[in-house]
Amino acid sequence: MNDDHPLNKKAVAVSNDPIVFIIDDDIGLLDALSSLLRSIGLRVETFPSVAGFVQYPRPDVPSCLVLDVRLQGTSGLDFQNELARANVCLPIVFMTGHGDIAMTVRAMKAGAVDFLAKPFREQDLLDAVTSALDKDKQSREAQKTTRQMRARYATLTPREQEIMALAASGLMNKQIAGEIGLSEITVKIHRGHAMKKMHAKSFAELVRMAQLLEIRSS
Repeated sequence: MNDDHPLNKKAVAVSNDPIVFIIDDDIGLLDALSSLLRSIGLRVETFPSVAGFVQYPRPDVPSCLVLDVRLQGTSGLDFQNELARANVCLPIVFMTGHGDIAMTVRAMKAGAVDFLAKPFREQDLLDAVTSALDKDKQSREAQKTTRQMRARYATLTPREQEIMALAASGLMNKQIAGEIGLSEITVKIHRGHAMKKMHAKSFAELVRMAQLLEIRSS
């Protein structure tokens, strides 16, 4: 990730409440959507252009983006690509008054949560935003779990890491022992230490952790 990219600027989160960002050059629609989302208790930040959003330091909390496809300057679809290039994982709900099938397919293939044609029902927007926020919450939980696993993996000795990788590749203790020149009982001890440090309740769970961390034997 390019941490110097303007899109990666972060603000100190004063609240863990989720935020909905809206970008649309129709000020009247911005106000209407903001009022609707605030009426159900959501925090909302609005921007009449992509440039304004890019310069805004986003708090590190669950978020989503409600984005108009046709904007002055950078289009919504082009901005979706820019977010992807900057490795910014922000679920997007597109809206447009001039959509077509090709545009919809392009947006959804690139990971958009929904594509709403104006005028849309209020409930359709609320459902789409709820789905987008849930997606971001799940993504954040998965990232947190992965970070914790990486931190635990870093506490393993080089030998424990080696045995974890070999075990995850499908080798039995006896095969691992022959591979690295240790006794089978020593391999069992190292594997047990690795499981304990990784907080793995079973060998199968240790293998899943190795797969998630993309650990492979050399």
